Amino acid sequence: MTTARDIMTPQAYTVQESASLVEAATLMREHGVGALPVVSTDGVLVGIVTDRDIVVHGVAALPDMGAVSVTSITSGIVSTVQPDEEVERVVDVMGDQQIKRLVVVEGHEILGVISESDLARHVDEDKVVDFVQRVYGRG
Repeated sequence: MTTARDIMTPQAYTVQESASLVEAATLMREHGVGALPVVSTDGVLVGIVTDRDIVVHGVAALPDMGAVSVTSITSGIVSTVQPDEEVERVVDVMGDQQIKRLVVVEGHEILGVISESDLARHVDEDKVVDFVQRVYGRG
C-alpha cells in the first residue's frame, strides 16, 4: 500500500504568518517551490500561500507588497492528510476539493507537501488522469 508519506516532498518550507508577500515570494524563488504552508508564531498551520495568490491578490491588487503580510491573501483553510493515508484517499481529497497541493501533517508538525508533480511521479496513470479530470475538467 502506497501512502502519503511515500509520495510527499518531505521538505516543506514554511513562512511565518507575519511575513510579507515579498518575503514569501523570495522564499519560493530560493527553494524552487510554488506554495508555502503559512504557520503561526507557535508553528501551527494557519494557511497556505501560492505563487498565484501572490500574483493575483498581491501584485495585481496591492500597492506595496512589502508591507502586506501573507495572511492578508490566504483563506486560512488548508487541506491536510496524515502520513499514513493511502494514495487513493490523497487523490480523492485533492480531486474533490480541486486543489493542487496537500499538506501532510502529524499532529501539528508539517511533514511535507504533496503536489501535482508528486502525483505524476508516484501514482498510477489512471489515478493521475482521474485527478486531472476532477481538478481541471469542465464538465
